[in-house]
Amino acid sequence: MNTWEANVRKVVPYTPGEQPNEPDMIKLNTNENPYPPAPGVQKVLQELKTDTLRLYPDPAAKDLVHAIAQNYGLEDEQVFVGVGSDDVLAMSFLTFFNSKKPILFPDITYSFYDVWADLFRIPYECKALDENFCIRKEDYFGENGGIIFPNPNAPTGVELPQQDIEEILLHNRDVIVIVDEAYVDFGGHSALELIKKYDNLLVVQTFSKSRSMAGMRIGFACADPKLIKYLNDVKYSFNSYTMDRTTIATGVAAMEDQAYFQKTCEQIISTREWTKKELEKLGFTFPDSRTNFIFASHRSCLAKELFEALREKHIYVRYFPKPGIDNYLRITIGTEKEMKQLICFLKEYLAKRN
Repeated sequence: MNTWEANVRKVVPYTPGEQPNEPDMIKLNTNENPYPPAPGVQKVLQELKTDTLRLYPDPAAKDLVHAIAQNYGLEDEQVFVGVGSDDVLAMSFLTFFNSKKPILFPDITYSFYDVWADLFRIPYECKALDENFCIRKEDYFGENGGIIFPNPNAPTGVELPQQDIEEILLHNRDVIVIVDEAYVDFGGHSALELIKKYDNLLVVQTFSKSRSMAGMRIGFACADPKLIKYLNDVKYSFNSYTMDRTTIATGVAAMEDQAYFQKTCEQIISTREWTKKELEKLGFTFPDSRTNFIFASHRSCLAKELFEALREKHIYVRYFPKPGIDNYLRITIGTEKEMKQLICFLKEYLAKRN
């Protein structure tokens, strides 16, 4: 080892989902929305004046912040925006988790929580889910340096009831509680209504899933104005210009078209419920998903075998070779046509095995 390496911060990095690019593929592995963004997004891009790109964007992204605040009945001072919810969450770890006590999050959840904790030298404890992949609220009542969990959880798709979230908040008035709601728009219940009651609650959402804008990278947090100020203080100390001009303009257009948003969410929910029934007929079991994916296990065919068989046909789903979930596939909900093709392949493949 070179002597300078002793002073390098070494971490085991997060590995993002595979991004294949094949003309005939069915991509059901990274929970993207199968439908295009709202029509207003395309209009913004078509009318974009490239000369404006020589100018710096608004560091406060005021137009986007205002559009989000208006949509959720909040004040602008209650909204923070960043480069996708990953950026918002990482900034939140850096801002709010500075105690010597461990932060708490589920043992089966996003794999970047522990990556950020290691990166920022934050002590942490992982709390085991129960046998039904549910968060045990009582596990979060003890002394800690902060709490974060997704709701609905990923990759399980299981939602924690609102009353359980409030109980966790009541037992943790002296630390920040972050609820990560990337998938809440597909039938979940948002904790946003609780931020007026609990000044230590931060709710994080994204444009990547329900608003079909994973490629633009927009995430946001809603909370008491004091929490938002602290987040902005850290952001401006790190990078003043996190949101570019094009992203701000397209984000506003997407947020303002609520009719299109509702329509595509309903389409995905409908397709998800149809897919659940078809998977059950084929011998799959899964938790009751409130997301745009299903976390499924087959009664006799190993998940890894199915993953590889699907991959050979350019049907991409997500497989996690981790204890406790290594016999499950996370299947993103695509278009109705894509899900019918998936079911058709599974019927044929499983029939040949029997």
